[in-house]
Amino acid sequence: MAEPKKKTSPRTKGSSTSQPQATDSVLESALENAPEDVVVAPEVLILEEIKDSLFVEPTGEIAEEKISTSEIVIPTSTGETAVLVSEDVPETVIESMPTRRGRARGEASSTPEPVSMLTPDRILEPPKRRPAPESGFNRFLYYLTFTLVNTGDPASVRHRKAVDAAIGARLPGEAKFIPVLTRKGGVGKTTTTTLLGMALARVREDRVIAIDANPDRGTLAERFIRTTEKTVRDVVNKAASIRSFSDFSEYVSRDKSRLDVLASDTDPFLSEAFDESDYNVVANLVDKYYSVVLTDCGTGIVHSVMKATLDRADGLVIVSGGSFDEARLAAETLTWLESNGYKHLVRGAIVALNTATQGTNLVNVDEIESHFRSRVREIVRIPYDPTLAAGSYIDFDKLRPLTQESARTLAALVVEGIAEHQ
Repeated sequence: MAEPKKKTSPRTKGSSTSQPQATDSVLESALENAPEDVVVAPEVLILEEIKDSLFVEPTGEIAEEKISTSEIVIPTSTGETAVLVSEDVPETVIESMPTRRGRARGEASSTPEPVSMLTPDRILEPPKRRPAPESGFNRFLYYLTFTLVNTGDPASVRHRKAVDAAIGARLPGEAKFIPVLTRKGGVGKTTTTTLLGMALARVREDRVIAIDANPDRGTLAERFIRTTEKTVRDVVNKAASIRSFSDFSEYVSRDKSRLDVLASDTDPFLSEAFDESDYNVVANLVDKYYSVVLTDCGTGIVHSVMKATLDRADGLVIVSGGSFDEARLAAETLTWLESNGYKHLVRGAIVALNTATQGTNLVNVDEIESHFRSRVREIVRIPYDPTLAAGSYIDFDKLRPLTQESARTLAALVVEGIAEHQ
């Protein structure tokens, strides 16, 4: 009776293949000791073929073949995707390639870039998702279609958001001082300071203050509902005891627009005593607690206070009326500044052209603008508004839309000018 055929067991599942020598000895021993009539299982034959293909020694051309590329990450600190660069590219070429931030600033490679630098991550722009409409029918349609139809905000809303973004731009560093001045009184200098301060304070997240530095009894505080009777003279006298913003806030009035106002001396016998050193005391204090400082200057351009104000200035607003003599005096103010070492302020200045003054309808306002445009950075027209004409308390929300827009435009230009010269 013939003996039953013996079958060799296939390799059990999970057996390690990391030791080929041990595997070979086991297979060879099993095959040598097997009877002649034993038929080798198919699994063993397949395993033999796999083993031969995996552990064959490279010979000939295969052994001499070399890898021609290597992985080089350029550069890992920028967060860019790893780029494969041919190893025959010199290291000096790789080192001369600008980073992503450098390319964003307009930097170019001093040597030709390899083609492999044109990666999809670098070239392709991700799809930009339009923000949800703010209000109106567009917002209703957006949610009615389960956010599938997004027509965006109308042009007026987009413009308002753009102006808000410009006004609210971050201004790092110390406080920024903006004098508002002219050589002629009665052209709306104090009103312009008020409008500018309110437009800034309503949008910006930091603190804004307007200081009445008029040594001849200014009227800035009369444009607000006063919450204190203290003035700049009190700040000068008590400066040593003011150690925090809470202490300083007792000397200012805060409008509902979040604008703080520091009034000038009300006693005409003391107002002339406010000089350069006094202004510096006040300025050193507000520099600690505020980001934007507006200074409502007097008409005495040669007064010592004016020098202290201009020496600290980061920007400048010149106010001009719409009549011939008002425009002429504003132009002479620019000439005086250019002749006395403040030419850099004139180049970045903004002229606020108050078209509500008498005689505006008798002159060519476009020609006045043309003259100032050749000398300063921007011109903004302030239109007539009955609330402003009263010369008393100003409620920004009750101003005409065109007046509000002019004030906001002026504020945006002031912040942009400061940011450009940081």
